[in-house]
Amino acid sequence: MHVMSDQPEQNDGRGTLWIVATPIGNRADLGDRARQLLSGVAVIAAEDTRVSRRLLVPGSTSGTMVSLHEHNETRMVPELIERLASGDDVALVSDAGTPLISDPGYRLVNAAHDAGLRVRTVPGPCAAVAALSVSGLACDRFYFEGFLPARSARRRRRLSELAGQPDSKIFYAPARDLVAVLADLADVFGPERQCCLARELTKRHETVQRLPLGAMAQWVADHDQQQRGEAVLVVAGSERADPAVDIRRLAAELKEELPPSRAARVLARATGLDRQAAWTLIEAGRVDDGAQSAGVAGKPSG
Repeated sequence: MHVMSDQPEQNDGRGTLWIVATPIGNRADLGDRARQLLSGVAVIAAEDTRVSRRLLVPGSTSGTMVSLHEHNETRMVPELIERLASGDDVALVSDAGTPLISDPGYRLVNAAHDAGLRVRTVPGPCAAVAALSVSGLACDRFYFEGFLPARSARRRRRLSELAGQPDSKIFYAPARDLVAVLADLADVFGPERQCCLARELTKRHETVQRLPLGAMAQWVADHDQQQRGEAVLVVAGSERADPAVDIRRLAAELKEELPPSRAARVLARATGLDRQAAWTLIEAGRVDDGAQSAGVAGKPSG
């Protein structure tokens, strides 16, 4: 089953993989084009079929809805590629927002390209970009990190690697974890770094609040309702970052030349890192070939 499109396509008898963005909260944000396409494709690959069925008018689609999530994606990809190769159009949707942005789907899209199949997008909502757009923080360069490690020690190590970079940072977090995540952000990035909390975007209890990290951590701790639902944190980049410095490599070099406490002081002064973040890097003392430099821009999300 093919879906009509205003884009010229090769008539080769093979289907198209459609990457379809869905609402992040308000169902009215599903556009007419997305609704029409979802009603016409042969297969809808959904992260959670129960969630995705709510977007469709009962009886509006004759297609098959299948589950595609992190636990079965490897197994499902060959079946979906076969459907595409045989001429069926497939729509990929996630529970909310743009597929693949901290959601499953990469293996399917990659396999479709490898097979020479058409991949097309029906763009729409994306929580990361929506939060960035209302944050009032710099949007010209930004780094999408997604979900941070759940354990505080690993989370702080990762934050230490990011603290000196100049780009705005975008983090996803379950709101129940906000108190702990914000406490670590304030400790590592410094309590005065600006932060915007975008929680439950487009939903009834939406929050958009901007405060310095220290004040934000306290505000969320004082308001239980802010610890419910899903959240995006946008954090300002470092104003003192040197784009030519690889912070982890510098930390390793300083550790070899100086006592740890002095090395941490020098690293903090040279990079603009918070003292605790500098100390964490000195203590780690490890450099890997894949370390990011302080000035490498992250991938923008869709």
